[in-house]
Parts: sequence; C-alpha cells; structure tokens
Amino acid sequence: MIRHLVLFKLDEGVTKDEERVRAGAEAFAGLGALIPELREWECGWNTTERDIAYDYAINSLVEDRESLQAYLTHPAHQAAASQWREFATWVIADIEV
Repeated sequence: MIRHLVLFKLDEGVTKDEERVRAGAEAFAGLGALIPELREWECGWNTTERDIAYDYAINSLVEDRESLQAYLTHPAHQAAASQWREFATWVIADIEV
C-alpha cells in the first residue's frame, strides 16, 4: 500500500474564497468517487492559523505503484491538478505503509 500525501500552499494574495479556488477544491473533493484505484480519499482545508501551515491537504491510499500511476494519469486528476497550478504550489510524499 502507498499513502499519497499532498500539501498545497495558495499563492500570495490568493484566498480560499475565490471562485477558482472553490472550484479547484470541489474538483479534488469529487475524485474519491471517480477514480477506482483510490482505496481511501480525504481532502480539505487547514484549520490552523500558523505561518508554517499549508492551506489544503490530500491524504489518499492506493494499492501499489501501478495504482498510484493510474490515479496520477487519470483525466479527472489531471483536470483538477491543472486548476490548482493557476493559484497554488504543492509538495508531495508517497510512503509505503
């Protein structure tokens, strides 16, 4: 099993209340039901007000590297990620569990 973690930081001056950001969050929220390789899917906004905190997070679980690749290349994931490229940066970690 592979735990796929992603932390997003909104670009300077961008807020989560903007329409494009809300649309991006909605796109990610729906991926769990669209991509069969996802065994677990959680995403949401950070709830703390700390300078070192990221703004949005994804926590997911897939069976193996092939499943991770299928998720990453799935058209729905590609579409959602392309929205976020317009207003955020992110870091990832894929850990075997």
